[in-house]
Amino acid sequence: MADSSSSGGAPPGSVNLATLSVPQLRALQTRLTTELEHLTTSHAKLRAAQSKFRDCVRSINDGVTGSKEKGTEGRDEILVPLTSSLYVKGRLTDREKVLVDVGTGFYVEKTHDKAVAFYDDKVKGLDSNLQELEKVVSNKSSQLRVVEEVLRQKMLAGEGAPTQAAAAG
Repeated sequence: MADSSSSGGAPPGSVNLATLSVPQLRALQTRLTTELEHLTTSHAKLRAAQSKFRDCVRSINDGVTGSKEKGTEGRDEILVPLTSSLYVKGRLTDREKVLVDVGTGFYVEKTHDKAVAFYDDKVKGLDSNLQELEKVVSNKSSQLRVVEEVLRQKMLAGEGAPTQAAAAG
């Protein structure tokens, strides 16, 4: 347990990095690096999901209801993707309603406006999650920089010598 009197006004659970040994600092550095990599991966996955939801809105607006600029107005024939590079010809039977994947394999029929609103809500929700995650990533990055700086100072001061580390262990 940390002694709150020695840490001054530090929040509970915080540790003075100067009191840690070089191996402890390296372990903390490794842990922070791993957490940062995980958070960065999560951020990329959320961005990809957000992009897919935006693509859904674009597909509804351009592909289903049609776009005069793209020349799809009134045409019922479309290409339906079976894979990323394999398509079959299809025909729209209803331009007013679409099936929306609401998760876990369930699909709900929605009108154009409700489907767009559904995906817009998803995009907004992910946007707020991404903003929170960016704050956490920034905080972890700052913590990692501080740990690396303290570790560098200790190494320069000679505290990382193998004989001293073995004696302290």
